Amino acid sequence: MQFTFGDYVLDPERRELTLSGQVVAVGPQVFDLLLHLVRNSDRVVSKDELLQAVWGGRIVSESTITSHINAVRKAICDSGEEQRLVRTVARKGFRFVGEISFGEIGQAQRADGPGVGEHVLVGPKEMPASALVLPDKPSITVLPFQNLSGDPEQEYFADGVVEDIITALSRIRWLFVIARNSSFTYKGRAVDVKEVGRELGVRYVLEGSLRKSGNKVRLTGQLIDATSGAHLWAERFEGTLDDIFELQDRMAESVVGAISPQLERAEIERARRKPTESLDAYDYYLRGMAKLHNGTREAIGAALPLFYRATELDPEFASAYGMAAWCYFWRKLNGWMTDRADEISEGVRLARLAVELGRDDAVALTRGGHAFAHLAGDLDGGIALIDRAVLLNPNLATAWFLGGALRALRGEADAAIEHLAHAVRLSPVDPEMFRMQVGMALAHFFAGRLGTASDWAEKALGNLPSLLVAVALLAASHALAGRIDEARQAMQRLRMLDPSLRISNLEAWLPIYRPEDLARFADGLRLAGLPE
Repeated sequence: MQFTFGDYVLDPERRELTLSGQVVAVGPQVFDLLLHLVRNSDRVVSKDELLQAVWGGRIVSESTITSHINAVRKAICDSGEEQRLVRTVARKGFRFVGEISFGEIGQAQRADGPGVGEHVLVGPKEMPASALVLPDKPSITVLPFQNLSGDPEQEYFADGVVEDIITALSRIRWLFVIARNSSFTYKGRAVDVKEVGRELGVRYVLEGSLRKSGNKVRLTGQLIDATSGAHLWAERFEGTLDDIFELQDRMAESVVGAISPQLERAEIERARRKPTESLDAYDYYLRGMAKLHNGTREAIGAALPLFYRATELDPEFASAYGMAAWCYFWRKLNGWMTDRADEISEGVRLARLAVELGRDDAVALTRGGHAFAHLAGDLDGGIALIDRAVLLNPNLATAWFLGGALRALRGEADAAIEHLAHAVRLSPVDPEMFRMQVGMALAHFFAGRLGTASDWAEKALGNLPSLLVAVALLAASHALAGRIDEARQAMQRLRMLDPSLRISNLEAWLPIYRPEDLARFADGLRLAGLPE
């Protein structure tokens, strides 16, 4: 059903608002807000109802609702003074008061035109076809995979994998995902990826194929930037049909885990190319993420103000609060804080905001929860928040490796290693691989596997030489294993990175849960030469 008011047409299926046939650019939540008001124009819509319909029941501030109502009015050339289309009803809510006409979305005409006495049902106004406006966040469609096996019965398997991928991608809050029913309209058709992007209003297209040979299945996938046609990523996944449904789940999980970092990288590069004066909250967030992945002191110093700027532009941006809190955690972990008490207090404040605003945002819960565990010393609370993130998005590698690191600090070495290994499988070329590696070093150290711990610490340092906790684990592992010369070399490096570190402040540095684990760590560093 299309809705027409004045020279405007609101098309729910295409998610498009047009004025005299020209597309009006509106954000997804502004569109949803207008659509809900128009659909319920026979009554006043309360703020509570709008919260449920547009924000999924998430608590947002009064100013957020007001700003979105203002954006709706701006899009349809209304104002708070005139209120000729959207009227504010004091203490009750809002009502759309414009005159609306309705029409079915145009059905295909027969080749020979309508017969005698027949009517072709079309929209209320003929409009020229136009490309959908790209959403204000990364957007993707997953096309039906080609069945190259020659076995029509494998069609359902390929479709099942694609449906699982769509479902999994839909859990990622920063991603706009086209629904299955729309993407499957391309099934069996030769398509131009750029045209698909224009028709569906998305930046990225994931396509692939399935081939069966005997008991083996091979799935290939490729990610394409529909605006340019550039191939961003391609990979192959293989398995056997012994348990076809488990294989279907594993393939979907592998594809989603692999493309999520690729999408983020592509968005970061896009933000870098934009002129600074045109940046909005999400672009500041992306630029901050590019710095955060680097992990150096200079990069974190540059990332923090970018995340703050993102929250200034969007005070409800939960993930940006989580990343800002995480910057303070990283400063604490590496001994970079200048005013420790104030910085820890600010980091805790930001972490609380992240998890309160982002109760259904896996990224905000992960970064905010992890930062809260370190800065507030609440391992159990942090683990619980990250576990909720995993439930919301089981394919978020960051949740798996940061949850694994907290479990290592809590003394749950085996569970930590499982989580960290799963993160590596989900994102095998992750820009934050050094964090997974130092998590492995922690877990093996507290499990008493000193040689393995030092190997993982070396790997982490190969990716980020300034990583203080990796140097400390290297020194303690070598010392406890009797490799004193190597331990003292590592200690020299440690003292250069953080001259203030002492045995007496280890507990304030890392939230190590079990006294025996803290004692083992202190003994190793003491043997390596760390002062009391």
